Amino acid sequence: MKKPILLFAGFLMIFLLFSAEAEQVIWNEHTGIDEVTSYSAFGDWGQMIFPVDEGYYSGNTLGNLRLTWYSNIQPAKTVEIANYLREKADAGVQVFYRIYTDAEVAADSWKAETGLFFFRGNPGAKFAICNAGGGFAYVGAMHDSFPHALELSRMGYNAFALIYRPGSRTACEDLARAIAFIHEHADELEVDVTGYSLWGGSAGARMAAWLGSYGTASFGEKSYPRPGAVIMQYTGLSEVYGNEPPTYNCVGTNDGIASYRTMERRIAAIQANGTDAMIEVFPGLSHGFGLGTGTVADGWINNAVAFWKRNTD
Repeated sequence: MKKPILLFAGFLMIFLLFSAEAEQVIWNEHTGIDEVTSYSAFGDWGQMIFPVDEGYYSGNTLGNLRLTWYSNIQPAKTVEIANYLREKADAGVQVFYRIYTDAEVAADSWKAETGLFFFRGNPGAKFAICNAGGGFAYVGAMHDSFPHALELSRMGYNAFALIYRPGSRTACEDLARAIAFIHEHADELEVDVTGYSLWGGSAGARMAAWLGSYGTASFGEKSYPRPGAVIMQYTGLSEVYGNEPPTYNCVGTNDGIASYRTMERRIAAIQANGTDAMIEVFPGLSHGFGLGTGTVADGWINNAVAFWKRNTD
């Protein structure tokens, strides 16, 4: 009887060793950012998960990531997103799409630092493009667009997070190209292009608003339909042209970068033009609260989706 027992014990030890190794490869709050960006399954797009310019973030692990101008960064969400991207990449699911051709990148190498992260929802569902802020100096996607896109995908929508070139003009050109790319590849991506929405926080919100008002033709692309709704967070944009799409805003009263009063006035002006618009102002919140998990803003994304839905159904 001793030999079978010993064999069983040996198999059990091997199983436990393999299980321990499997547990170790799952990223957690102690995982280094460099380990994520250099992960082999990500290829050359791993570097775009975090800001390309390292001067705008601090911390060297997923748990202690800090982004310039942002508050309420949730380490658990950062870990969740990193593992989501890894799971999809390991399974051979395409997560990242380049929006410029090889010839365009060869002519302008800066365009290599752009693209769309795709958080898939239901095949054939409408799509949203989420644009992170960063003062047009960097792209704070890990807090200001990836979490939004992930939540939208869980609601069934097809959500994209755009990595764009810093600078207000180039950022808008990249968003225009992203809109064009999705329309041109709608069958491959399995998305409904009617009544799509543009989302953004801070600088990303300005991008969404400008594309909503000016249209893609103003930024170097052919004319594509305007969005069914624009969803904006914490930006002090004031201009109103009279052709804005339905617009939702949210902001905190303690935002030292984007005045909630400026945002209230803009929403009132859009409403005065006969367009559906709404704003939620959250007491005590500062700039860049993202999804607002664990704050008074928790759940705002559900209100924003309901707003989008009522303007496209």
